[in-house]
Amino acid sequence: MDRDFINSICKEFPGAELSDPWGGGHDAWKVGGKMFACIGIANDGVSVKTPDAETAQMLIDAGVAVKAPYFHRSWVRLPFDAETEELRHRLTVSYDLVRASLTKKLQATLAPRS
Repeated sequence: MDRDFINSICKEFPGAELSDPWGGGHDAWKVGGKMFACIGIANDGVSVKTPDAETAQMLIDAGVAVKAPYFHRSWVRLPFDAETEELRHRLTVSYDLVRASLTKKLQATLAPRS
């Protein structure tokens, strides 16, 4: 997998927007102004939010992910060579977590996720 593959998944989420907040070639995917996925300039994987630090550590211990540099402990980085379904699942979970944290008013402006 690669950056284009990750971006093709992220752009399908309702209200998802791509930005480069730090400049230099980062792909930061946001919903409601809050980030749910980020591909860094190293271009070797995607960082995603997990439900909590324990889930992140479990994914790290299982060898599925590594600690996401510069992010909270509840974030992990999945390498581009991870299983396709794992990447898709983790992106979806991250998006859903961030979307659920938005105000009800903002959530109401977003189309349902199919």
